[in-house]
Amino acid sequence: MLERLNTESLPRLPADVEKPAYDRSRLTPGIVHLGLGAFHRAHQAVVTDMAMQASGDLSWGILGVSLRSAATRDALTPQHGLYAVALRDVGPDGQPREQLRVAGSVLRVMVAEEDPNAVLERIAYPQTRIVSLTITEKGYCREPATGYLRWDDPDIEHDLGNPERPRSAIGILVYGLALRRERGLPPVTLLSCDNLRGNGDILRTLVLAFALRVDVALTQWIDANCTFPNSMLDRIVPRTEDGDRERIARRLGVEDAWPVVGEPYLNWVIEDKFAAGRPAWETQGGATFVRSAAPYERLKLRMADGPHSALAYLGAAMGKATVAEALEEPALRRFVEDMMRLEIAPTLKGIPGAGLEEYRLRFLARAANPALRLSTRQVAMDGSQKLPQRLLDTIRDRMRSGDDITRLCLAVAAWLHYLRGEDELGARYSIQDPMAAALAKLTMRAEVAARAAAPSQAAQRRATVLAGFKPVFGELGESAEFVAHLTAHLEALRLHGAAQAAQALALAQAA
Repeated sequence: MLERLNTESLPRLPADVEKPAYDRSRLTPGIVHLGLGAFHRAHQAVVTDMAMQASGDLSWGILGVSLRSAATRDALTPQHGLYAVALRDVGPDGQPREQLRVAGSVLRVMVAEEDPNAVLERIAYPQTRIVSLTITEKGYCREPATGYLRWDDPDIEHDLGNPERPRSAIGILVYGLALRRERGLPPVTLLSCDNLRGNGDILRTLVLAFALRVDVALTQWIDANCTFPNSMLDRIVPRTEDGDRERIARRLGVEDAWPVVGEPYLNWVIEDKFAAGRPAWETQGGATFVRSAAPYERLKLRMADGPHSALAYLGAAMGKATVAEALEEPALRRFVEDMMRLEIAPTLKGIPGAGLEEYRLRFLARAANPALRLSTRQVAMDGSQKLPQRLLDTIRDRMRSGDDITRLCLAVAAWLHYLRGEDELGARYSIQDPMAAALAKLTMRAEVAARAAAPSQAAQRRATVLAGFKPVFGELGESAEFVAHLTAHLEALRLHGAAQAAQALALAQAA
């Protein structure tokens, strides 16, 4: 049995494995991070690790918090917070290659559900200066179409009545900040690292809305003192599989219970608005600080995340296991390329065409990376939370300008088609979405409406019911143009499948 990766085994790792070159015994906590998942550990935690190594400022150790699951805590605690990051791509010879680095920035992992008060105390710790989050879109307990806090969310309802034992990230933040204020401690920066347009602005709005129900004076203190920078983060990070663990253990010569896998590409753009200092994240090309992150967020959400979702839903419908496999399908590749070039790029005003073309080609190369097994179903998760900013905002912009939305609507129809829970090969799958129950009822209601209609009206009735789902589509579902596109695309997907639907669209547009 292999020795476990930990502080004692660190010096014995192979020479070709990068490792912390600083004295971890001198590391002190400066960041509390909510949502210590694979993405954070492959992105922000790695950049923090490199920043401390380059600057020598070891006051930015990370106290990671898993909101509910104990899996990450149980894996990393025996390893003293250490874990391997495996960056994978294809070399000039066409063979997969892998670069390993052991990250040392995580000091400790806690589980909020087990001891929420301990997490509040850590937020109120005098040395804490940043509280950051990667809790995914659904973790913000907001309605996707409006962005408002969902007061009927069970966790939000619970937290309003249980200030000592909050369950939601918003509740944890507000009650942790309340402790800081009560103790006369300085304010902190609250840094959302999630895939939301204006993520810092969204977090600020939700925190202040919740705080207003708790204490008006607390709301005023947060508003006047804490900062909420917007940020854009980009790196493809698939789920870690058992094969990854076995391969990485052979390379390390020790066991790592939970390494993370990612692509070499990394991008991080942050507004430089920090209430109590920050790590030197810009060192070694890790981050770029700007006055406004909005153009970068818009670019990434529309030209990377939107196409990623389109590939995931169309690919999953065909039974493709990974995004790279979906992109190998000629009809899907042409569809995504055309959607990016003809319908998405024109909405990104202010960015030179050459820059958009370079971005498009780089995204396609990243998505096609055969060394990463990014599951179509992983990308397909939580579609109700992702689509409004990845696709629907772009559709609204195009409609306001009177421009074509045909391809974008096929991507939306692919999500609605995916909700059936069965691919074209007959394989069943579960819908992973915070609105899964409501979406299941919606899908059933749409089918009932279609069966009750005359045959010539069935497809239109189905699309009308689906588009009328207000929490996702809002007023867009009332547009006759939008519903007409969904009607045609949903019928093509239902009768002919994803590849033929994409191919027929390309032929029709070329005619």
